Amino acid sequence: MVRLSRIYTRAGDGGRTRLVDGSEVAKADPRVVAFGAVDELNATLGLARGEVEGLEPLARSLSRIQNDLFDLGADLATPYSPAEDDGGPPALRIVAAQVARLEREIDALNAELAPLNSFVLPGGSRAATWLHLARTVCRRAERDAVAFLALEGGGDATSVPRAHGEALRYLNRLSDYLFVAARWANDQGARDVLWVPGAHRDA
Repeated sequence: MVRLSRIYTRAGDGGRTRLVDGSEVAKADPRVVAFGAVDELNATLGLARGEVEGLEPLARSLSRIQNDLFDLGADLATPYSPAEDDGGPPALRIVAAQVARLEREIDALNAELAPLNSFVLPGGSRAATWLHLARTVCRRAERDAVAFLALEGGGDATSVPRAHGEALRYLNRLSDYLFVAARWANDQGARDVLWVPGAHRDA
């Protein structure tokens, strides 16, 4: 249980912050940048939720996803410890079941959409526009997480520490979900705004 009895502590006034394990890092540390981007994504989804109230299944899914993103932020904010694999207290990590659920929801929404023959421009309904914005923030959060995890893996972007692997997969799948959800919120794609390559090159 999280208990917040005091909002300001002055502990971060010097530009440092503490991770879940109590270790201290700079607020500009790549790890902090990564989970900070996830926090921004969550706030953006809060705006999107305001536009999809009563629009099921999106409202229910976004509520769950916002909770998942707190899990994901905790995941990124918790350095790996070998104790996790040696019977020690388990860290709060994103698990494969959370990724699989996103995949099922993507498939269910996509089954109701016509196939695309062009890229979609962000727009249409207000709900779709917010979902597209959330998608772009999600992609940035993913890039920040990849950059951080590459450092954790010794500078190799393909060497993602196993402890954070599902978190990275979740972000990748979530951007796909948000794209499909935006189309679904546009009257199942009927209000999609399509890109016309080179449409306005003539003077």
